[in-house]
Amino acid sequence: QAQFVESGGGLVQPGGSLELSCAYSGSNINMFTMAWYRQTPGNQRDWVASVSRGCTTNYKDFVRGRFTISKDNVKKMWYLQMNSLKAADTAVYYCNFPNSLRTWGQGTQVTVSS
Repeated sequence: QAQFVESGGGLVQPGGSLELSCAYSGSNINMFTMAWYRQTPGNQRDWVASVSRGCTTNYKDFVRGRFTISKDNVKKMWYLQMNSLKAADTAVYYCNFPNSLRTWGQGTQVTVSS
């Protein structure tokens, strides 16, 4: 069964940067809009950013200007470059296809703390 594998999380100080990666073992990711989501304990999983088939990007207001989503169709991966991180960005980050949701991966923990 195809699955997502998120990586790149870790502990970073406020103002720091991280780049998350998402690998997908299925095929034809170039057909889909790809997205990043995040979830904190006790809360629902929230959409953060997405990149369409045509490379149009969209961002949640609270990350616009700080996060950049990108993709590599050949490698079947997409990325989330996160700059100027804040404590409020602390969460588990996940990737998926927002218009064709699949089984969620394990996610990658991002902790922003001094």
